[in-house]
Amino acid sequence: MRSGADQGEPDSDLNTWTLDRLEAFILGTRGPHLESARVVAQGQAYHDGRPGHVRRQWAKLSLLANRRMLDGTGGCSVRVAHQDFMLRMWVIDQLGPDDGDRDWSPEALASDTLDALTFSPAQAADLAGGWRDLPVERIRELRWHKNLTAHVERLVGHLVPGPVRELLVAWIGVRRLLP
Repeated sequence: MRSGADQGEPDSDLNTWTLDRLEAFILGTRGPHLESARVVAQGQAYHDGRPGHVRRQWAKLSLLANRRMLDGTGGCSVRVAHQDFMLRMWVIDQLGPDDGDRDWSPEALASDTLDALTFSPAQAADLAGGWRDLPVERIRELRWHKNLTAHVERLVGHLVPGPVRELLVAWIGVRRLLP
């Protein structure tokens, strides 16, 4: 008889699983159970009784589960990017940056953030001025930009002065205008 895990469903409390077991599960599944695995791995990363390198391993596992949830839809990709950016920012803030690992590099996070945005700060500010009169789809895009820039205020403190940092500083001001 096949267990729940063999069928792509957890057969017990994911919180009790080892990192290796949860990784195998994540690599072998698709669908809604990835969200549960993502949340469990992220929770393990937040556990402050563990050494930093172990917490980073759990965070990597959470990122893996999150990235495997992409389904090609705009809303899904924004949600996945938001969760990705927020966890990466948390690791950089709490455990320190690591320029040897793209996931924990402030510069890489800044670049990934800007790549995810489809409006410039000026375009977003112009649209935000009359957002109540915009079509629902455009309001949704502005909300996505607000979500995708939720971490930038903390991120700019980790960046060296330059054009990328200045662009993110501009987003901090524009973000306050977004619906």
